[in-house]
Amino acid sequence: MAKPDKTIKPGWEGRFYEDFEIGDVYRSRFGHTVTEVDNALFTQLTHNTNPLHFDAHYAKRTKWGRILVNSTFTLALITGMSVPDVSENAMANLGWEEIRLTNPVFIGDTLYCETEVLSKRESKSYPEAGMVRVRSRGINQDGKVVIDYTRNIMVYKRGTSPKIGFFPEIEEG
Repeated sequence: MAKPDKTIKPGWEGRFYEDFEIGDVYRSRFGHTVTEVDNALFTQLTHNTNPLHFDAHYAKRTKWGRILVNSTFTLALITGMSVPDVSENAMANLGWEEIRLTNPVFIGDTLYCETEVLSKRESKSYPEAGMVRVRSRGINQDGKVVIDYTRNIMVYKRGTSPKIGFFPEIEEG
C-alpha cells in the first residue's frame, strides 16, 4: 500500500527585504516578565559591577529603593523580541542609534516590543540584500515606554537566504 503524499506547510520564516513597507508596525507576539535570574545572570555575564543591579541592600538606599534591571539587558531583550518580525533573515546588524532609556525597568515588569519600519533601500555592495531602518520601543505592562531606539539591519532578499533548503531530507526507512 502506497503512503499518502504529505503536504508540508511552511512555518513562519520571518520577513525578507521585499516584505518591509515604510510605516508598517509590528508588535511582539509575547511579553516577557523580567525575573531576578534574568537580571542577575546577564549582569554577571557582562561583568557589570554596579551594585544597583545585584545588591538589594545597596539598591534599597538609592532613589529606586530596589534593584534596577540592567539597561543593556533591556536593550538585548527588546532587540530579541523584534527578531521574528524584523531580523530573522538579517545578513548583519549594522548598528543601534539614539538609544533612550525613558523609564526604569524593575524585576517583575513585563515588557513588550513594538517596531516601526522607518526606511529601506537596496544595498549597493550586496545585491542579495537590502538595508532596513527601524524604530523599536520596549513598553511595560503599564503602557510606559522603557526604551526607544533605532536600528539598521541588512536583510536578505527572498530566495537568497542561506536557510533555503536548510531542513535536512528525512530518510524514510
